[in-house]
Amino acid sequence: MMALARAVTLVVALGATCAYASDIGYLAPPGLSAKNFPSPQRPVAQIVAPSRSTEEHRDSLDESGEIARLLEIKPGMTVGDIGAGSGYHTVRLSPRVGPTGSVIAEDVTRDYLVALARRTERLKLTNVKFALGEPHDPRLPASVLDAAVLVHMYHEITQPYAFLYNLAPALKPGARIGIVDLERPTSEHGTPIELLRCELCAVGYREMATYQLAGDGGYLAVFSPPDEASRKSPHDIVACGDRAGTR
Repeated sequence: MMALARAVTLVVALGATCAYASDIGYLAPPGLSAKNFPSPQRPVAQIVAPSRSTEEHRDSLDESGEIARLLEIKPGMTVGDIGAGSGYHTVRLSPRVGPTGSVIAEDVTRDYLVALARRTERLKLTNVKFALGEPHDPRLPASVLDAAVLVHMYHEITQPYAFLYNLAPALKPGARIGIVDLERPTSEHGTPIELLRCELCAVGYREMATYQLAGDGGYLAVFSPPDEASRKSPHDIVACGDRAGTR
């Protein structure tokens, strides 16, 4: 009987996993192809894990709360957790935006989103949506986000200029994008702040503020997205050099 119960449990679990996988896909048609944009003139770090550190350590620094306060995330907002991974920020942003708000967890790795969907169901978080993205395109609907967070993942974006260009239409007027990273080379899973500024400005984003986060959390750089008039044509974007701010 115990063997039968285990078998039934396994079948149910596999069925749930398949259901999650079938439900997770692109939320919007594709944007412009990566071939229209320059490639980054610096190393791109590999995706090696869905989380950079233990959640206990990150909670001890109040990482999610500090970022949310600095970005002024409030109830009723729709926030994109771009490169959501294991969902550290997704599950903490969900109660912050409340039942009238929502969190869109986006990632290019489907398995991460499937696991996160199972996690949010266990936690009974009903305001989380899932979006499969591509290395050059988050595939998000237009004018859906009040804010977006990209936490310790920017250095892993293989086509940053195309990605930033295709992300911009998903951000509402007045939206903020917060990028968290470490002041170290991209090959060492960080992004020098001057290089980050150069790459975002190359697409038309405007820097609003930069903050140093607690402990080993790195920096939070806040940008406003370009509107249709200020978003540069792909052919006018000039790639930044590997050294900070060089072209």
